[in-house]
Amino acid sequence: MSTLQRVALAFVIIGAINWGLIGFFQFDLVAAIFGGQNAALARIVYGLVGLSGLYCLTLLFKPTEELSHDPDRATT
Repeated sequence: MSTLQRVALAFVIIGAINWGLIGFFQFDLVAAIFGGQNAALARIVYGLVGLSGLYCLTLLFKPTEELSHDPDRATT
């Protein structure tokens, strides 16, 4: 997995946790940290989460061999 894929996946996980908090507790963690939903930093984080989600769609359509390839492990 490339560095870009790992960063994108981290942002997707952050977004998923934030949406879970919103759904279960009506608490927006990103807005609370960065000063409200309309704050510039919060909007940047929301944008990065959205772009990361779109980028992670490419992982859905990658062949299984590319995702699970481990060069240190011999295939039998």
